[in-house]
Amino acid sequence: MLTKKLRIVCAGAAVAGASLLSGCLTAPFEPPMGMIFSDVKAPLMVDYDKAQVSPKSGKAESICILGLVTTGDNSIQAAAAQGGIQTIEHVDYHYFNVIGVYQKTTVVVFGQ
Repeated sequence: MLTKKLRIVCAGAAVAGASLLSGCLTAPFEPPMGMIFSDVKAPLMVDYDKAQVSPKSGKAESICILGLVTTGDNSIQAAAAQGGIQTIEHVDYHYFNVIGVYQKTTVVVFGQ
């Protein structure tokens, strides 16, 4: 009887551990990941017909701590609103990670 309870506890712990390791520990756009440190900037969306760097930009960000707590709004809409942008020309992102303890994702929108 004890072994059945032990198996249930182990299975529950495995599911809980897997759920903690997923979620905010990975970015939705799969940046190159370093095991200890990541600091990556790359394009997220480009309209090749309007591929020019606009002086007008807006930023939105979210942070994740220990893979347990995530807060912020790093949507394209929030970044455009922050920069007062009506027409989006392209979108970049910046992903920063230190051992999964602290992560920050910033979306930068360029446009008019």
